[in-house]
Amino acid sequence: MERGAGFPRLRTVGRALLAVLLCGGAACAFLEEPPARGLGRLPTNESGPGFCERKTGLGSSLGAWSLSSEGLVGMLPVDPVYENYVRKVRNCIFSIVYPTPFKSRMRLVAVSQDVLEDILDLDLSVSKTNDFIQLVSGEKIVSGSIPLAHRYGGHQFGIWADQLGDGRAHLIGIYTNRYGEKWELQLKGSGKTPYSRNGDGRAVLRSSVREFLASEALHYLGIPTSRALSLVVSDDGVWRDNFYNGNIQKERGAVVLRLAKSWFRIGSLEILAHYGELDLLRKLLNFVIQEYFPSVDVKDPNRYLDFFSNVVSGTAYLIASWMSVGFAHGVCNTDNFSLLSITIDYGPFGFMEAYDPNFVPNTSDDERRYKIGNQANVGMFNLNKLLQVLNPLLDPSQKQLATQILVGYSTLYYTRFKEFFKAKLGLLGEKEGDDYLVAFLLLLMEETKADFTMTFRELSEITQAQLKDFDIPQEFWALKILSRQELFSDWVTLYLLRLKSNMNDSDSRRRKRMTSVNPRYVLKNWMAESAVQKAEMNDFSEVHLLQQVLQRPFQKQSAAEKAGYSSPTPLWAKDLKVSCSS
Repeated sequence: MERGAGFPRLRTVGRALLAVLLCGGAACAFLEEPPARGLGRLPTNESGPGFCERKTGLGSSLGAWSLSSEGLVGMLPVDPVYENYVRKVRNCIFSIVYPTPFKSRMRLVAVSQDVLEDILDLDLSVSKTNDFIQLVSGEKIVSGSIPLAHRYGGHQFGIWADQLGDGRAHLIGIYTNRYGEKWELQLKGSGKTPYSRNGDGRAVLRSSVREFLASEALHYLGIPTSRALSLVVSDDGVWRDNFYNGNIQKERGAVVLRLAKSWFRIGSLEILAHYGELDLLRKLLNFVIQEYFPSVDVKDPNRYLDFFSNVVSGTAYLIASWMSVGFAHGVCNTDNFSLLSITIDYGPFGFMEAYDPNFVPNTSDDERRYKIGNQANVGMFNLNKLLQVLNPLLDPSQKQLATQILVGYSTLYYTRFKEFFKAKLGLLGEKEGDDYLVAFLLLLMEETKADFTMTFRELSEITQAQLKDFDIPQEFWALKILSRQELFSDWVTLYLLRLKSNMNDSDSRRRKRMTSVNPRYVLKNWMAESAVQKAEMNDFSEVHLLQQVLQRPFQKQSAAEKAGYSSPTPLWAKDLKVSCSS
């Protein structure tokens, strides 16, 4: 984001400036808002009512536990070629292909108890069995499972990349739990498939640790995401060029078992439209609507419009929620954008530390296409590609309506973003100048390079009296940095004045409200890197510590404080780069 010099210009800005800040400089069209999308089931409260009841009846072994693939292979066409070799695949959605077991010793590094018990109906003791490690490593296929690799395409960095697909992932089946929820289980790093292209079908320990921790971290932040059940590491050697600079290194192979309600993505539809497989496109769309969009009537002539409206709304919500915690996905290609609007495919992601709209976690993104401040625009690009896929199935009037829905994305995103950031500042109701207040703060943060997470957290913990007197405690280091900007006092004056307009509020209620939406801990790159470095020496203590800490991101924890997780970035990590390969 480019700005002219001089903060006095802030006196003349408002909604227009905020739109530029949030949409990466694009001209956002503000039209009627499409239907809102609600939140899914929130993280389990293990001390709340009903917890003991939920714990009863959990399976104590995998003996009677099973998966089913019938819901997919019984409804959607499968590749008639069963041999596992790299090739172009046509006229199908899946290829049947079995995982390739590791050859060397395996070790179960981490397990999500919440996923195991609350989603898969299994007691934690099951994770200590040999059957379990065989399942989550891909060595053993359970009853009812037909392993599948999904065929899809996509636009990568804005360019059509043709056939992509699950090049190192195997969907091992669907589990229907005691809540009636269906979850698709997928192994990542489990061997070659027909879609592996030039890859080896493996994932390395480094990227697998990051994916396991990040997907669980976003879940506990309340952001729609795939989940991770387990992390297994082997002694199998895997060769990677971490930064695509010719420096190839040997790393250890690993597998993550991850779950989602569905793994279908925009690229799932793009590949069918690209090759003119329109009958199959209709079949897959109808299946997706029937299975995953209960609010859409699959028999309605306008079902594809309703589906598109849901995806537009969900995408706006998802990206706004990313922005609210400073999360940059890193690789927002259409093949990484879920039709269910959940976060999937964790690669070179990053949580922004010092506030910077140009933050790019992916070192291979030379053009900064996927910088954090451009994510909303990329969402629009990806949704436009989805609209192009749908167009052959729409009549002229439906095409016009679909275009209007897409144009409305900007307003919907902007509305969601405002809601998130007003909540982060503890603002109640709607007042003129709220946009300006948020924009003013973000510009001060950019100017001072204040820490994004801790600035909002410390605003949640400091009292109004301390702010009024500019009596900032020493431990509020992020606010100390922010206060060095000469216009900080002006912003504080405006902020305190706005807080006075909160109806039936008190300072204690404000702080309680704000600490419930402003995390104290996020998975910053240096934290993940520290855990990875130890894990590569067979010390998984920090993986376990981070797993525990990130399950309660809004609560102050002594172990996390001791580890420095709410402290400034350590000197050794100031210029840390995220590896592109995984």
